[in-house]
Amino acid sequence: MEIKITPSAVARIAELIAKDKNKQVALRVSVDGGGCSGFMYNYQLVGSVNNDDFILENNGVKVAVDPISQEFLEGCTIEFIQELGSNYFQITNPKATAKCGCGNSFTV
Repeated sequence: MEIKITPSAVARIAELIAKDKNKQVALRVSVDGGGCSGFMYNYQLVGSVNNDDFILENNGVKVAVDPISQEFLEGCTIEFIQELGSNYFQITNPKATAKCGCGNSFTV
């Protein structure tokens, strides 16, 4: 499986994990049904990873993806965007045929 993570996303995940008092070890990125366009991205700091997760590690930062979400996230790029008034993770997904205005939900 191939997923890319930009330096801005690596830095933000490291910052979030360092600030978390529950000793989280990874950012879990998953895809669930719902949202405006049919599927939506979810982000959650987790304290452990599962044996069947795909683990992307970059500069000591881990991103975990469950087996079901892997097929939707293959070839994606995860980045962290900082704009005036908002900061957010964004996924560029080559499999998405459409996405909502906020970019958090998509169609395949």
